Amino acid sequence: MTRFLPTAIITCTAFFSFPACSAPTETNTAAIAGLDDKFERDTLIIESDDGTRHRLDIYLAVDFEQHRRGLMFVRSMPANTGMLFVYAEPDVHSMWMKNTYMSLDLVFARSDGTISSVIHDTQPMSLTPRGSEEPVSFVLELNAGTARRLNIGRRSRIIWERNDSSDQ
Repeated sequence: MTRFLPTAIITCTAFFSFPACSAPTETNTAAIAGLDDKFERDTLIIESDDGTRHRLDIYLAVDFEQHRRGLMFVRSMPANTGMLFVYAEPDVHSMWMKNTYMSLDLVFARSDGTISSVIHDTQPMSLTPRGSEEPVSFVLELNAGTARRLNIGRRSRIIWERNDSSDQ
């Protein structure tokens, strides 16, 4: 079933996440396997500024503990993988890079899936919060450089295709 990003599961204010991110390595296998144990996986479609659609495999962070954990301690992810933080209510949400070993792109999206803002190339291990410019319902963390490579900007949108791997 295709839908714009769903109604959220919990109520929260601005959380600080412990994120991270590019191809799995032997030393990172356990960290990625740890994500599989704690997060549901799904497919997300990004419709870029030029209308091109890109399929991403995502981990879903939907509750308080998952928001806190995020991509903490993960040192790399496959190129088309990310983590989607789902919030119950639109709010100004912030992330920081504590215990995040790789640089990330942060994509902030409104409840209808349209992109509010993008922060490129965050600084690993930084305690400086990086936040949305307006209330948003979703934050998508991607490997640094992915937002530029896929042409993700303010005219883009995300579409969540739960349990369906097609691009339609």
